[in-house]
Amino acid sequence: MLKARILTALVVLPLFLSALFFLQDIFWAIVLLSLTVIGSREWSRLAGFSVKNTIVFMLLTTVIGGELLFQLSESLKTNIYSIELIWFYGLSAAFWIIAVPPYLKQLFTIKQPFILMLIGWIVLLPTCLALYQLRAIGPMLLLGFMATIWISDSAAYFTGRSLGKRKLAPQISPNKTWEGVAGALIAVLIYGLIWDFWFNEQSLAAKLIPLLLFMAILGIIGDLYESLMKRQAGVKDSGNILPGHGGILDRIDALTSSLPFATLALLIFYSSAS
Repeated sequence: MLKARILTALVVLPLFLSALFFLQDIFWAIVLLSLTVIGSREWSRLAGFSVKNTIVFMLLTTVIGGELLFQLSESLKTNIYSIELIWFYGLSAAFWIIAVPPYLKQLFTIKQPFILMLIGWIVLLPTCLALYQLRAIGPMLLLGFMATIWISDSAAYFTGRSLGKRKLAPQISPNKTWEGVAGALIAVLIYGLIWDFWFNEQSLAAKLIPLLLFMAILGIIGDLYESLMKRQAGVKDSGNILPGHGGILDRIDALTSSLPFATLALLIFYSSAS
């Protein structure tokens, strides 16, 4: 398993970085839409959709995702900080901050296919749009935000493994601990300070560290949410497209909750500053 994880990472990471920095916008959009459709297939599995509902969900995801990407790409031609789809990022933030925490406490369950489809779109589509718009603003900025989540995940894993005693959510993910959360936040704080040190725009730098810390918290919530969905579906991974890593959703679970919020915060900052 470890060998497969390493080999997959050695193949996928260079491909991702090459796409991030060198692909033309239209091809980047195609990559994102393809990953989103694959993610919709995995979501269908977690949601327990029938074959018919799975096909409908994937087709609608392709059409809606393609239309939103086209709309966003057109608006970005005149302003990379376009707020035309900011409502979509706001919807994502509201979902993760307001709706998901009670769900993680298992205060209610959702079984209606239509509602689960809507949730699937709230999870997948804002992430797709955020990946497109953040890259348009700056590939290094997108990479920096994604690195926040990677650092948070790694720090939480190693801290929890060495020091973890108090379980964070034993019914959802028994290996996650409060000590791991603390380690993640400390690591992100250090990362933010380093990033802040190199930032020239002081007005933005002052808001950077709180943003990164909140991204880390949202990333943990996103991770727990997918873990709960997998537990309810009775599966270990969302898919098997990435040997040793599982599915697309397994790799982007924390990004689905954090990247749209980061984009929302960035757009609000620049729209209020202008």
